[in-house]
This record gives sequence, structure tokens and C-alpha cells, in this order.
Amino acid sequence: MDNKWLVGLRIGKNWTQEKVAGMVEVDRSYIAKIEAGQIPSVKVAKKLGEVFKVPWQKFFEENCDDVSQKPTGTTG
Repeated sequence: MDNKWLVGLRIGKNWTQEKVAGMVEVDRSYIAKIEAGQIPSVKVAKKLGEVFKVPWQKFFEENCDDVSQKPTGTTG
């Protein structure tokens, strides 16, 4: 699981990983790992949620990048 959506949000705001790391008070390498798919701690997820104005639980959802996923119970 990678977090392409997070990279998209960050780039959309024209922020560097370093800037986000400073806002969240973690090392830049930790932000890089989260963007690559590492699951953050709850504390960091909550801070990232505040910074990006997204529910912090999004960091713990599977397939959150997969917009083509069909609802359960459909065929085809």
C-alpha cells in the first residue's frame, strides 16, 4: 500500500517533505516512508490529518488509492 493520495496533496500545496516534516515534528525520512506506504503512528497520523485536512483514519485504510474498486456485491 502506498500513499499516492498523500503525495498528491503535498505536491498540490507545493510543500516539500521537509516542510511537512517540520509541521508534523518528525524527520523528513519518516514522511518519505509514509508516502511510500509505511503506516504512521496514530499520533503522527492525527497530525498529518490536521495538516492536510483529512480524516486521520485514512492512513489505516486499505486500497484508499484504488478509485476503480467496485462496491461489494456487484458483478462484472
